[in-house]
Amino acid sequence: MKNKLMRSLSVCAAMVFLILSFAACGSQKSTQSSDKVVNIFTWANYVPDSVVKQFEKQTGIKVNYSNFSTNEEMLAKLQATKGSQYDVVICSDYIIEVMSKQKEILMQPIDKKNIPNYKNVDPQFLAQDYDKQNKYSIPYTLGTQMIVYNPEKVKIDIKGYKDLWNPQLKDSIVLVDDPRIVIGMTLKKLGYSMNETDSKKLNQASEELKKLKPNVKVFDADTPHNSLINGDVSVGYMYGSQASAAVKANPKFKIVYPEEGMNSEEDNFIIPVKAPHKENAEKFINFMLNGKISNEATTSNEYVNTNKAAKQYMSKEYLNNKAVYIPDAELKRAERFKDVGSATKTYDRIWSEFKQQ
Repeated sequence: MKNKLMRSLSVCAAMVFLILSFAACGSQKSTQSSDKVVNIFTWANYVPDSVVKQFEKQTGIKVNYSNFSTNEEMLAKLQATKGSQYDVVICSDYIIEVMSKQKEILMQPIDKKNIPNYKNVDPQFLAQDYDKQNKYSIPYTLGTQMIVYNPEKVKIDIKGYKDLWNPQLKDSIVLVDDPRIVIGMTLKKLGYSMNETDSKKLNQASEELKKLKPNVKVFDADTPHNSLINGDVSVGYMYGSQASAAVKANPKFKIVYPEEGMNSEEDNFIIPVKAPHKENAEKFINFMLNGKISNEATTSNEYVNTNKAAKQYMSKEYLNNKAVYIPDAELKRAERFKDVGSATKTYDRIWSEFKQQ
């Protein structure tokens, strides 16, 4: 009888423990969802401090800002945490395409009813191939690359990619250190897509790159404009924000939109599948899509603005900056990077051979 009673008491105690545990979990979940924080994951300085401070003051929500260097690094972190550590990630279009094809999708659909400023996004930047319904992503900015050169040192008229192969430019070019961008430029020179997967065309691009190597003096992902500014090189192929920095340092520098057609990359807001503060994530995205805030962000980071409500706030300096305010006609014919699947290995091989040449 005593043993039976003890067993009964043990069962009751276990049930009470389980009930209390579930209650504690529910309480923890409720507390977590109401935390006044939002965890942002993107490149360094991509959201200006001034904007972050305004959001915190307006909403009372603290921004925890974490950085990554590449989209691939971001994806590895999301995979490691199973999409549970961050609330808002700002990343590029092609990596969103990659993530959408994975068995376990690390993004959650965005409820646009909770983001009324979604209406401010310029329609030309919506419904792209990487997310045709904008199910998982909302555009933040657009980046592109261009040629910038010093006309006092370069005696040829540079109009496009093909001119970078001119022997007169021997040992005088800086290239942004990125395989898709440089190989893509080469494919465009040959009349192919920047997303080419045909092995014969890629091998042709590989041979073409070998002809370019004597002209290349510097590879630099982060500050290629510095080599141009300090006179180490006279020509550069780099991001618009970097070209803008070069021209600000020396207004005599010329910016060229390559006649073969530019590349463009959209950076987007996404919400990870297990974001701990989904409501705060929606508030942050909606805040960033305010026209005035959007203009402040792109004025600071000098990327192409994708927000139609921002134009009324743009300064003459921004509107006259060829590096960051690019005509719609150029943007509409620009080609976007796509996931090239198994051809990625070929791109890696071409790049490795090119740099080791």
